[in-house]
Amino acid sequence: MQYGICNLSIVPLRFEASDKSELVSQVLYGDFFKVIELRKNWSKIRLAFDKYEGWIDNKQYLEISAEDYKSLNTETPKIATDLVEFVQDENEQLSPIPLGSSLNGLALLNHQFDGNSTEGVSDKSNLVNTAFLYLNSPYLWGGKTPFGIDCSGFTQMVYKLNGYKLLRDASQQATQGEPLSFIEESEPGDLAFFDNNEGDIIHVGIIMKDNYIIHAHGKVRIDRLDHSGIYNVDKKTHTHKLRVIKKIV
Repeated sequence: MQYGICNLSIVPLRFEASDKSELVSQVLYGDFFKVIELRKNWSKIRLAFDKYEGWIDNKQYLEISAEDYKSLNTETPKIATDLVEFVQDENEQLSPIPLGSSLNGLALLNHQFDGNSTEGVSDKSNLVNTAFLYLNSPYLWGGKTPFGIDCSGFTQMVYKLNGYKLLRDASQQATQGEPLSFIEESEPGDLAFFDNNEGDIIHVGIIMKDNYIIHAHGKVRIDRLDHSGIYNVDKKTHTHKLRVIKKIV
């Protein structure tokens, strides 16, 4: 078994082993993983954080030992909390890293970091404030950063910055936590899930106070939430049908 760590700012995770393949997620600086299939130019990986799988270019990560992987996996997560920061290598060259990057591998990568970070202690009280850091970020299928993010990438990263592990896709996240019967039972930071006409969960957002929701739809935006779903204040119509509300504990 081979293991790796991302030593670049943002690396695409693709559905197939091709630069033309669909972007299914992103590997951020410091994310570490198992290599479950190795080819000449590509590796299929399984991320340690959420067990998500996809293909990554072999030129875009650093191989680490099984012992290093195990050590990283047992440490308390340390996460960058600035919109953009920099790491410095042994040649004093700077590389940008985005909000939500993992910093536990700094010593392995021989990098220095002087920015702000959090130790990843579970704290629901700051979820909505963290969500505001992504406000107006453009929607990007598979994205996980303020420069492009999808609905479940948004919720996953907000929760990650507050010490919680959410799975990657909205349908997967809907299997976590405890369901609530009514919107009135929800608290700011709880998750609302939405389905399509076939009953498949396709969207997720973070509940705010006074029946508002922040979610990624075109961009990270704030809309009204009622018993029917999301009411888009610009289009003056419902855009998503409410399925379930979950409290992550």
